[in-house]
Amino acid sequence: MMAGNQNRMNRIDEEYRKELSHIIDYELKNPNITGLISVTKVKVTNDLKYAKVYVSILNSKNVKDTLANLKKSAGFVRTQLAKRINLRNTPEIIFELDDSMEYGAKIDTILKEIMPKKEE
Repeated sequence: MMAGNQNRMNRIDEEYRKELSHIIDYELKNPNITGLISVTKVKVTNDLKYAKVYVSILNSKNVKDTLANLKKSAGFVRTQLAKRINLRNTPEIIFELDDSMEYGAKIDTILKEIMPKKEE
């Protein structure tokens, strides 16, 4: 793949990430989607048919339910995305859980517990 095309894909990924964050934060009104949802990254396939959307879900009542309901809302999210981004095809949205932030938070907690308390 040529570098120019890769740059274009990176720009598309980033543009989608911004728009999807906005749509999820402000337009998705589903009471079963709880917590703080961050779109950590988006990978759009080269043929623009699919977009893997990685989300981190923090402080959710139920992460599995929230993810399941996000997946159910993929059609709505895709429709909103199509209104905002003018590409020939709007890719099918595939939500994936990115638990790296949660993992990082767990590590921080563990480190705090095992690190000796610094003398004041």
